[in-house]
Amino acid sequence: MMAAMDRSVAWRTALLFAVALAIVAVLLAVALPRSFFEDWGWLAGPGVWAACALLAGAAMELPAVPVLAGAALSALPSLVAVALDQHWAGAPLGIVLFGTWCGWLADRRRVAA
Repeated sequence: MMAAMDRSVAWRTALLFAVALAIVAVLLAVALPRSFFEDWGWLAGPGVWAACALLAGAAMELPAVPVLAGAALSALPSLVAVALDQHWAGAPLGIVLFGTWCGWLADRRRVAA
C-alpha cells in the first residue's frame, strides 16, 4: 500500500522550495565570484538547500527536524549529479522528492491530530 500524502502541501512546498532556491542561486551568482563556488560550493550548496527547505517547511507549518531530514534525503540526486559533473541535473528531482516528503509529513500530522 502506498503511503498517504497531502498533495496540496506537497506541490505548494515544492514550488516554494524551488522559487527560494532559484532566488538565492541568482543572488549568490550575481554577488560572488566563480572562485567562491569552486572553493566553498561544497558548503554553500547544502547550506542553501537546508535553509530553503526550512523556509518552505515553516511556511507549511511543518516541524523543522523532519523537514531537514527530508531535505537531506532529497539532496541525494543532486549529490550524484555533482559527482558526475552535472551540477543542476539532480535539483529538479530533489525538489519533487522534498515536496513529496513534506506532503507525507503533513498527512502524518493530520492523522495524528
